[in-house]
Amino acid sequence: MNAKEKYQAELHQSEQDHHTPTVGAMCGHILANLIIQKNKLRQANYYLKGNSKAFSRQIENTIAKEEELFDHLNQLLLDEGEVIPTTTAEFVQYTMLEESGQLKYETPETMLFTAVKDFNTQNLFVTRAIKLAEKEEKFALGLFLQSLYGWLKAQSRLFQSFIGHDLKEGLLVEE
Repeated sequence: MNAKEKYQAELHQSEQDHHTPTVGAMCGHILANLIIQKNKLRQANYYLKGNSKAFSRQIENTIAKEEELFDHLNQLLLDEGEVIPTTTAEFVQYTMLEESGQLKYETPETMLFTAVKDFNTQNLFVTRAIKLAEKEEKFALGLFLQSLYGWLKAQSRLFQSFIGHDLKEGLLVEE
């Protein structure tokens, strides 16, 4: 099979996996969300003003950690024989986070609260992926996803505290 045929087979399998769904497909969403959020955090960090600029170092640390998590998750998926998204088009297709050039002109509180909402949106996919990893007996992947869940929760709490919010303030909480 040549490269074109292999890629066509990958696209076909990916389409099937997203309709089933599988842990690999769910992790494709997680990877896309990590990429998009990293870009959004950079955007916010570049445009933060005033007292909020004090959070710049934490935002940089969060971006660096997201990069590390992204690479680790990709390696675990490859270890399980899963296909990973690698193109901008795939990341745009699979993300559930929204980007906006307008965000850079919003208040620092809005920028940081957008990150909080994104951390929580990401965890919707992480919890689904944890269940699928258990079902598919992909235990190393499941352990990583549990750790990612905790890290995202901690980031949400931290960013909420930056803007003077309680943990769940302003968020829709699923029952």
